[in-house]
Amino acid sequence: MTSRELAAGAVLRPARPGDEPGILACIRALAVYEREPDAVENTEQMLTAALFGDDPRAFAHVVEREGRVEGIALWFLTYSTWTGRHGIWLEDLFVYEEHRGRGYGKALISALAALCVERGYSRLEWTVLDWNAPSIAFYRSIGAAPMDEWTTQRLTGPALEALARA
Repeated sequence: MTSRELAAGAVLRPARPGDEPGILACIRALAVYEREPDAVENTEQMLTAALFGDDPRAFAHVVEREGRVEGIALWFLTYSTWTGRHGIWLEDLFVYEEHRGRGYGKALISALAALCVERGYSRLEWTVLDWNAPSIAFYRSIGAAPMDEWTTQRLTGPALEALARA
């Protein structure tokens, strides 16, 4: 994907080295919005390794305006055994509140949808917190459907370590 001009002088583009401080700032702002301000352990160095290292496993697109990252879509590949094709898991979609309503979020998620179509991927998936009504309304407006019959499961910390030893 190449850069794409957006409203108010912003540009949507794939992340590149040097974007790590802006991406991390968005991740931290998202954590505050999601009521988990102390949960972020990520660092600029970890982002560099994940996004731009020898074998990147995570990817990002950014909305940049006047030299500042104003929004992000951080994602990675999934694989569906049912379709036999990859998909994209959208880990984080975030636009600073003062820039919402300009189409930046839609442009970011649209860029991922375009990647799916271009590469023959079968799915674009993500989760949203049950209480996040503005995001849920946005996702419905672009045609996303909830997977009500599925519940996300997670192992972390001591439970993850205990199962690894089992």
